[in-house]
Amino acid sequence: MVGLLRCPVCAECRSDKGARRSKTKPTEQPALYNRLGGVYSFATVVDDFINRIMVDPRPNANPLVEEAHHRVPPAGFKYLMTEMVCWATGGPQKYTGKSMADSHAHLKITSVEWEAFLDDFQQTSDKFSVPAEEQAELKAIVDSQPYM
Repeated sequence: MVGLLRCPVCAECRSDKGARRSKTKPTEQPALYNRLGGVYSFATVVDDFINRIMVDPRPNANPLVEEAHHRVPPAGFKYLMTEMVCWATGGPQKYTGKSMADSHAHLKITSVEWEAFLDDFQQTSDKFSVPAEEQAELKAIVDSQPYM
């Protein structure tokens, strides 16, 4: 993968010319959503990320987190996270889930568990060769949400 996440479904989206781009003025940078390939790319990355955090013993050492990770089917968790990430990065999707504060406040997430989450996020970003600039933007989005 050369700098962009590509749609895993069709060959055109996997090519550089098929990578989704927003219509912008020459001096504007496309939305992060477009630069990273859109919904299919995000769904692929979220799939890996959720699979990773569901089995990571570090955050799951917290029984509240462990229980929350298994209260809903992984497919539903992945759907909502994909919807949220697409919305937060400038995509056309609308996030329909709870706020991050509302969905995480009762979990009593510690700084150690949060660091494990961020490490899993980094591992997934590295696996999919997300460029450094886009990683920084994604991390800024994550950091802007109250989880603890």
